[in-house]
Amino acid sequence: MNTLIIDDNKIARATLKQLCSQVKDITLCGECESALEAYNLLQEQPIDLLLLDIEMPDMTGIELTKSLKDKRPVIIFITSKKEYAVEAYELNVADYLIKPIVPARFLQAIDKAKELIESKKLAVQSDAAAFIFIRDSNIIRRLSLDEILFAEAMGDYVKLHTAQKYYAIHTTLKTIEERLPATNFIRTHRSYIVALNKIDTIQDGALVVHGKSVPVADAYRSALNKRMNIL
Repeated sequence: MNTLIIDDNKIARATLKQLCSQVKDITLCGECESALEAYNLLQEQPIDLLLLDIEMPDMTGIELTKSLKDKRPVIIFITSKKEYAVEAYELNVADYLIKPIVPARFLQAIDKAKELIESKKLAVQSDAAAFIFIRDSNIIRRLSLDEILFAEAMGDYVKLHTAQKYYAIHTTLKTIEERLPATNFIRTHRSYIVALNKIDTIQDGALVVHGKSVPVADAYRSALNKRMNIL
C-alpha cells in the first residue's frame, strides 16, 4: 500500500514512520507537515493510504478529507482527541486511532485499510473487464461477463454456459477463474465456477442456475454461504 503520513508534529511523524517500517504491506511514499502540502502531493502521486492527523494549522485533516471527494485514498485518522470520532466515521474512514498509538491497534487499523483497498481494486477490475474474448472454433468472440451463468471443467476444456448455449474453450478452470472478477463469480466445486447473480435456488445441496443443477462441494460451501448473505 502506497502510504503517506500527514502530521504537523515531527515526533508523531517519526513514530508513524517507525510503525510503518515494521509492516511489509506498507510502502512509505513520504510525509507532510500540513494538509495543504499533502493536497498538492496527492494531485501528482498515486497514494493508497493516508495516516492523517486531524488538528493541523490552516487546514484540518477532516477538511482535507472532504476536499478529496470521490478519488480519495483510504484514510486512517490519528489524533490525540476522541471528540472528532463521530464526524470522522461519517466520512467513511477506515479507522480512528488515539495517540499515543498502541502497535497492536495500529496493525488492526492497517488490516482494515488493506481490506478496503483490495475491495476497491476488485471493483475497478470488475468495471474495466465487462467482457472477455474467447476462441470459438476459428473465431475470436467477445463474450459479456453478464451472459455467463457458470463455467464447467470437462477434461482439457471448459464450458462457459450462457442462457442460449455453451462455448467449449481449450483451457483450464484455474485460468478461467483468474480471468473472471471475484466480485461476481465464485468457485463452488473443483469443476465449477458460478455467477453469483445468476443463482436461482439451492436445493438438496446443489445450486439451480437458469434451470440447471450445479454441485457445491463441502470445501466451498462455507465461503458460498458468506457470499450469498443468506438471511
